[in-house]
Amino acid sequence: MKFKHLAAALAGVAAVAAGAVGALAQGKTKVGFVYVGPIGDHGWSYQHHQGLLAVKKELGDKVETTHVENVPEGPDAERVIDQLASQGHSIIFTTSFGFMNPTLKVAAKYPNVKFEHVSGFKRADNVATVNGRYYEGRYVAGILAAKASKSGTIGYIASFPIPEVVMGINAAYLGAKSVNPAVKFKIIWVSTWFDPGKEADAAKALADQGADVLFQHTDSPAAPKFAEERKIFAIGQASEMKAFAPNAILTSLVNNWSPYYVSRVKAAMDGSWKSGDVWGGLGQGMLQVSPYGPGVAADAKALADAARDKIAKGELHPFTGPLNKQDGTEFLKAGEKIADGALSGMNFYVQGIDGALPK
Repeated sequence: MKFKHLAAALAGVAAVAAGAVGALAQGKTKVGFVYVGPIGDHGWSYQHHQGLLAVKKELGDKVETTHVENVPEGPDAERVIDQLASQGHSIIFTTSFGFMNPTLKVAAKYPNVKFEHVSGFKRADNVATVNGRYYEGRYVAGILAAKASKSGTIGYIASFPIPEVVMGINAAYLGAKSVNPAVKFKIIWVSTWFDPGKEADAAKALADQGADVLFQHTDSPAAPKFAEERKIFAIGQASEMKAFAPNAILTSLVNNWSPYYVSRVKAAMDGSWKSGDVWGGLGQGMLQVSPYGPGVAADAKALADAARDKIAKGELHPFTGPLNKQDGTEFLKAGEKIADGALSGMNFYVQGIDGALPK
């Protein structure tokens, strides 16, 4: 992803340094956030920013927050994170998978700064990880998609072939297959988290191939907007997207970071913060299935509600055997549930999905 305004953003981060001494003198805790996209994406980064706003609302003048948006994954991320750490931020949230190694590098230089990395798996004494069990919501949405589809073909706009995205595709397919064993998935990889043009082009290509319901693991509302125009259906990503496609949206899978962010900032302030790994889903409220759209029939609602509630209670796991990999080899025996470690390293399609994962 290109960042046209990186220099300006870095300058903006540097500008807050002048107030750092004053802020510390007043006893404020400085909290930093690094976003991969713009807060106006109405998806992933927007929802993380809602977490920042919740921190400000809850803690008021006890905190001073800084955020930097549109930060590319790679060296630029390391520079931004380093600047925040050097300027007196006590806790820094880095909110994209590709920020993992940059976060670890900076954390090693600043052992007294606390870091929270979203969606990664590497930790240190001063680096904690957190992620959502997005696959749980995608399984539920797969049920809705299969029930709404007339063509039996569902389109999926995917970002990058990391485990988080792959398990989401598989879970959506398994949810859809639970109500339509003949359902077909068509997947387009766009190699970006946020590019409305690419996302819209992918949506059109999928619809032209017969898909009448669109999933996405990208961050803009471009696909739901296209679905609204094309009079097909869509599943919203990360934030509630019904405003952009009131007739097309079946549901949105909403990430709720606010309670976690507030609790972790409080822990940093009172000295109880410790590194660890949190993976929250429907049962913990970190992931929410938004109210259904007008395209959801009563029988579909009943099936989806039942699956959602069972998953939240731990009575249903989307990845329960018997399940095979795409090539037909067994990876879960009958009744066996996938372990979190295997799930977080998922790098294959389940049997029934056509196409190959990008290398």
